[in-house]
Amino acid sequence: MSKKIYLAGPEVFLANAREILDRKAALARAAGFTPISPGDLDIPPTDSKKGFGLAISDIDEQMMLDADAIIANLTPFRGIAADTGTTFELGFMCGLGKPVFAYTNVAANHFARVLDYYQGAVAEGADGHKRGPDGLSVEDFEMIDNLMLHGGIERRGGAVVVGNADPAALYTDLAAFEACLAIAVEKLR
Repeated sequence: MSKKIYLAGPEVFLANAREILDRKAALARAAGFTPISPGDLDIPPTDSKKGFGLAISDIDEQMMLDADAIIANLTPFRGIAADTGTTFELGFMCGLGKPVFAYTNVAANHFARVLDYYQGAVAEGADGHKRGPDGLSVEDFEMIDNLMLHGGIERRGGAVVVGNADPAALYTDLAAFEACLAIAVEKLR
């Protein structure tokens, strides 16, 4: 029986979400996995927007409970960091003790993106920590995102693949996903 792999990422928000999710699922099947995707939800009717959101959350969690592993797309989304829903899903799977893998289509690490956010205005504070002009400390751990994400993956024996997609194909370029998928195949045998 093939392992079920949960495919997490911000692709569900794309105008061509179905196309991208189907491409990722096809690649996962070709690699020998059974893909589980949040885009495949069958959501029962609800009486409110909040109820609908809660139903989606419940179904996503059930899908993750059924999955054997996760591949999370940590490409920055609507800011300098990964999609918050994806980070929840990655943490949920880490908490379950399931194998975790991730990729990003942005080569710049978290510190470089924060530095860009602050337009280079990061300096060492009196306490020895790097700080932005707002006084907030800045992580500089040579990781692709917050240390809890990157660290959580690597400390559990997973892998983080760093791609460098054209900005016009940030969420549709699947080269890093395919590389991550290949690592998952090797590690989950």
